[in-house]
Amino acid sequence: MKKETLNWIASSEYDLNTAEHMLKSGRYLYVIFVCHLSIEKLLKAIISEDTGKLPPKAHDLIYLASLAKLQPPESNLDFIGKINSASVVTRYPEDLSMAVSAYPKEIAEDYLARTKEALSWLKQDTRLKK
Repeated sequence: MKKETLNWIASSEYDLNTAEHMLKSGRYLYVIFVCHLSIEKLLKAIISEDTGKLPPKAHDLIYLASLAKLQPPESNLDFIGKINSASVVTRYPEDLSMAVSAYPKEIAEDYLARTKEALSWLKQDTRLKK
C-alpha cells in the first residue's frame, strides 16, 4: 500500500479517536464535524490508492464516494448523505447556539456509532487490503 494511503488511513483513525474524545468532553457539534472528516479521509485513502494521485481538496462525501467508485449499502449511503449535509452546519454554523442545540449528546452518539459502521465497511474495500 502506498505511503500516502497509509497516511490517509492513520489520519482517519486519529480523527475517529478525536470524535470519541469530543463526545466525552461534551463538544457534540465537533463529534459530527470530526466524524465527517474521518469518513472523508478514508474515502481519500481509497482514491489515493486507486489513482496514485492526491485526492481532490473536496469535502463532499457523495462526490468522494463517486470518485472512489463505491456503491455503499443503502444504510451507509443514507448516513453518508445525512452526515454530508450536517457537515456544512457544523463547519460553518450561521447561529452557533442553534447548531449546538440541533446536535445533543444522543445525536452525537448516534453519528459516532454510524460513522464507525461506515468506516468498517470502507475498510473492507479491496484497495485497502494490499
